[in-house]
Amino acid sequence: MPDRAESLFVYTISPMDIIELLKALLIGIVEGVTEWLPISSTGHMILFDEFVKLDVSPKFLEMFLVVIQLGAIMAVLLLYFHRLNPFSPRKDRAERRVTLRVWGRVLIGCIPAAIVGFLLDDWMEAHFFNAVVVACALVLYGVAFILVERLKGGTSVEKAGDFADSTIIGKHSPSATKSAAGAEGSADGGGQPLTDAVAALSIPKVLGIGAFQCLAIVPGTSRSGSTILGGLILGVSRTVAAEFSFFLAIPVMLGWSLLKVVKAFLLDGLSLTATEGGVLVVGIV
Repeated sequence: MPDRAESLFVYTISPMDIIELLKALLIGIVEGVTEWLPISSTGHMILFDEFVKLDVSPKFLEMFLVVIQLGAIMAVLLLYFHRLNPFSPRKDRAERRVTLRVWGRVLIGCIPAAIVGFLLDDWMEAHFFNAVVVACALVLYGVAFILVERLKGGTSVEKAGDFADSTIIGKHSPSATKSAAGAEGSADGGGQPLTDAVAALSIPKVLGIGAFQCLAIVPGTSRSGSTILGGLILGVSRTVAAEFSFFLAIPVMLGWSLLKVVKAFLLDGLSLTATEGGVLVVGIV
């Protein structure tokens, strides 16, 4: 015989709750797969909701589609913990200085998105959060990627990858020393020099990539896709553009999630049901 606590637990989880948790599991998988590809994770979750609808309040769903992305951010923090930790005991003073330089560029790159997101977030949600906008944006950026790849394609990025490891992981090499001073790598298809390190990105390029990130406020626009496209257009190697996009996601998504939570619970008076609480936890995990 189960004790009383076990009995209460069994009888408070209905078959409908289990279905909603399974939906949250599927949405979490969609988010986890799409967050780090140059396709829109929020857009795909909105499209997924057209076919598998969560039985939750509209206010909760609006908050959930953003906060669920914290799971992906936590994965990045774990994966890149040493590379992003300026106080790692395995790094010497020079390597810690380079890591702090990377963080400085990440924070500067977040400024445009912080301003635009704060000012336009509510308006964009009211007018553009629908499947039609998402579908159009997915097609538009797919075409944009093809065009940029044709113009910027054929570039060697091995050197960029070597430098990314040497500066952030903490290896020493002549190329790392040269690049840390702001060296440029190989040329793109148009003969323009490529920036081959996150730490070597100039402030104007960092702000430019941050400006491209603002496009992601439109549902269906991939945040990582827009920043990678912006990096390629501005003369950054694919390796560094992708890596810098990952790093930018950490403060941007943490800040956006915090904004959504504050608005939902403090301004909109959202109160979670037991089912919604379970959906949120399962989706993030």
